[in-house]
Amino acid sequence: MTQVTDRAAWLKGGDITCAPNVEPGTRAWRLVLLGPPGVGKGTQAEFLIDNLRTCHLSTGDVFRAAKAAAAAAKGGCACCCESKAELSPAMQTALEAMGRGELVTDETVLEMVAERAGCLKCNYGFLLDGFPRTLAQARALDTMLENLHQSLDAVLSYELPMDEIVVRLSGRRTCRGCKATFHLTNKKPKVEGVCDHCGGELYQREDDNADSIRTRLAAYEAETKPLADYYQQAGLLVSISADGAPQVVHERTMVALDARLNAAR
Repeated sequence: MTQVTDRAAWLKGGDITCAPNVEPGTRAWRLVLLGPPGVGKGTQAEFLIDNLRTCHLSTGDVFRAAKAAAAAAKGGCACCCESKAELSPAMQTALEAMGRGELVTDETVLEMVAERAGCLKCNYGFLLDGFPRTLAQARALDTMLENLHQSLDAVLSYELPMDEIVVRLSGRRTCRGCKATFHLTNKKPKVEGVCDHCGGELYQREDDNADSIRTRLAAYEAETKPLADYYQQAGLLVSISADGAPQVVHERTMVALDARLNAAR
């Protein structure tokens, strides 16, 4: 799989531009991804950006890039990373909240996205991942898009029964050394309990036990149900079963998008 653009404008904000690598005439899809932990949303995002040739706008990637830039600045790194002083006020506020173990507020997230609003009018489309997460964010996104004379094509909601998600996540094992992940049934290591890559010990993270997973899923459902209802009422929600191999789920997604495109003609 290949990344369509370098996403410089999304990751750093400001007046930076991306380096697109998209064939002329490619349809610009404007999509939002929804789905609880464990449904394979990240893998589906990779398939979609490779197939649709659109740009992956992940808020998680923005936060990780900002954290790396701040850590590099603190360590006196002389590389090409942004210094902490160059981070926007919204991003600095977000990093401080995460450092305290707090959730980033709607207001801060919206400021961060607004700083990157140019990405929402990109001629190559976008795949929003991690935003919106609340009803307030969804309404704010509508306003942003309206001001940019843009609109969403669809909101892809990947779904899987809770019991199946629990099985998926509770079987996950992480390397203490290189942090690589394996699975007791879907991606077994060559030697039980040993990382294939660095030989480190594999362990089950505390938040990967069944009780913790069910708590996280319940919190996710409570947070996103109003969001799903909102997009359902707007005629944008496309529910997709996440059951099966990743390629099968992707093919299911493309069939749903093709059907939506044909219905709009």
